[in-house]
Amino acid sequence: MKISRRTTLQLAASGAIAALLPRAAAAQTPKVRVGVLKFGTVNWELDTLKHHGFDTKNGIDVEVVFFAGEDATNVAMLAGEIDMIVSDWLWVSRQRSEGSDVTLVPYSTAVGALMVKDDSPIRTVADLKQKKIGVTGGPYDKSWLLIQGLARRDHDLDLAASNEIAFGAPPLMSEKAMQGELDAVLNFWHFCARLEANGFRRLVSANDAAEALGASGPVSALGYVFHEKWAAENTAAVEGFIKASTGAKQLLATSDEEWLRLSPVMRAEGKELESLRDRYREGIPGRPAADEKADAAKLYAVLAELGGTKLVGDAREMAPGTYWSGLTR
Repeated sequence: MKISRRTTLQLAASGAIAALLPRAAAAQTPKVRVGVLKFGTVNWELDTLKHHGFDTKNGIDVEVVFFAGEDATNVAMLAGEIDMIVSDWLWVSRQRSEGSDVTLVPYSTAVGALMVKDDSPIRTVADLKQKKIGVTGGPYDKSWLLIQGLARRDHDLDLAASNEIAFGAPPLMSEKAMQGELDAVLNFWHFCARLEANGFRRLVSANDAAEALGASGPVSALGYVFHEKWAAENTAAVEGFIKASTGAKQLLATSDEEWLRLSPVMRAEGKELESLRDRYREGIPGRPAADEKADAAKLYAVLAELGGTKLVGDAREMAPGTYWSGLTR
């Protein structure tokens, strides 16, 4: 059968167009640049998200950009060099009260806790009086302030005034606690999980304190943070990222095998890996965002009273828009 010159040209053109389609589709795939600390726990979720292609399944391409410190990630995001970071709602609210348009979607409710050795005679917050306490995050750390608020209200105990307080970096505080140089230590959640696997127990967590001081349930300490203007111009990318993050979380919530795959990334195995896995799962947000937002506003008022202007600036209430208005769950 003879094929006309016209048909040949049409077929050639169709082939050329088909060859270009994958490139065109790739070029149109929204990229979401997420800035994280190189050894931060958010990497576990992002590693899972990329490894299993949850981003491409939801029409986006997540690019993970590593930074050496939290301040560097904040500056890069505020300057528009990256699209998202993970930070806390208190920082977002303060930025908004000072004129920024940053906003967040909940990422994790996992928070720190006051840890003591399994055989410690300390059984309640009241038993902490005149004890040596190690604190990570500094004197204006949210968890430390909330636990102080709880001690003051329920036990008439001023932890900062009646105790020797040692501030320091997370690894140092954990090491000192394990060596017996501290009676109790308040550390970030993943350091607490490792301590649990090495002979420590929780005395009181920041979530315990938050609920005692007015929250109706766990509040995400951290969220994925981005500019509202960027979100308005890239709504499909934000929604795709939220779906991709949810997919990764669902896998991490149900698959022990996935945690074994992540073990080298986490630098944990055995009891430590299991403890980190279980505490991460507890921290997966499960409440409606509206409920979290309402509780965050209550806690903001408590923290504003406890931490004053050094913590929240001049704003006495959580800034409107701290939680992204596009949230539907």
